[in-house]
Amino acid sequence: MSSPRIAVLDVDGTLVDTNYQHALAWYRAFRSQGETFPIWRIHRLIGMGGDQLVAALGGDDVERRIGEAARERWVEEVDPMMGETALLPGARELIVALKDRGHRVVLASSGKPHHVDRALDLLEARDLADAWTTSDDVENTKPAPDLLQVALTKLGEPVDAPSVVVGDSVYDVEAAKNAGMPAVVVRSGGFGDDELRDAGAVAVYDTPADLVAALDDLDLR
Repeated sequence: MSSPRIAVLDVDGTLVDTNYQHALAWYRAFRSQGETFPIWRIHRLIGMGGDQLVAALGGDDVERRIGEAARERWVEEVDPMMGETALLPGARELIVALKDRGHRVVLASSGKPHHVDRALDLLEARDLADAWTTSDDVENTKPAPDLLQVALTKLGEPVDAPSVVVGDSVYDVEAAKNAGMPAVVVRSGGFGDDELRDAGAVAVYDTPADLVAALDDLDLR
């Protein structure tokens, strides 16, 4: 992969297979507050920050009535399921391949710190990634560009430093566009290729392993 030299990698759904657990946890959290939404609609919003998901799904009234309670319950529901999650094919190999090619790698997550800790352990990435983020690092979540910009500042770089984003959802692509970064996407977010490309993705692959195989031919200049 030719220039840029910084790779900002999404974690949930891109490197770690967590999207369906997150969707089910949100479903249960809403049910606990007397609201039932089809899980497929929730799944379509995974990748968007939890601070925005409730209103996006149920509207401003649902956000006002149960937003905070649903987010608190979501954590209670999703935590026990995290032990079931695993890496997507080629997840750690992607980080290694990028590092071997001279890229600096930031794992950009707006997940809870203890969820990010588990991902780092699964990836064996604490001594591999150059930096990482958690929900403690950012107020405005995707599709706002803040998380990606914070990821660059973790490296001591300006927010407009040449970078590429690797994600799995249209929200990753939109955040990258808002940050002025190209986005490469894997299909594990469950979005169609047309949706991802319409959002601005420059390339789409099945898995991180497929992206690794294509790195030498991927030119983002």
